Amino acid sequence: MKSLVVKRSVIIENRYTSVSVEEEFWQALREIARSRRVTLSQLLGSIDADRQFANLSSAIRLFVLRFLREQQAEQRTMLEAAEKRRQSWEQITQDQRLTLENPLSLGGETGPKGW
Repeated sequence: MKSLVVKRSVIIENRYTSVSVEEEFWQALREIARSRRVTLSQLLGSIDADRQFANLSSAIRLFVLRFLREQQAEQRTMLEAAEKRRQSWEQITQDQRLTLENPLSLGGETGPKGW
């Protein structure tokens, strides 16, 4: 059975090291690096510098997990904002329909002045 973990040699802060994580994590790291306009080595360097207790492979997995959770939270926030805008728009259009259906409601019971 082929191992799911892929071991790669990388350069971090001008030193070679080997990192073993699953291919999906390598793909995610490349996408994150591309989106941040940094090299994979630069991204790994920042992950390495920020880690506290975990080994680098674990730190990479946790970094990708946090990144994806943050993206999910941002998407949820955007969807909630869009839903609020949609509800506001529906309320505005409903108010406009009521006004168009009953134009006398604009000026009270007798209608606008001069009617």
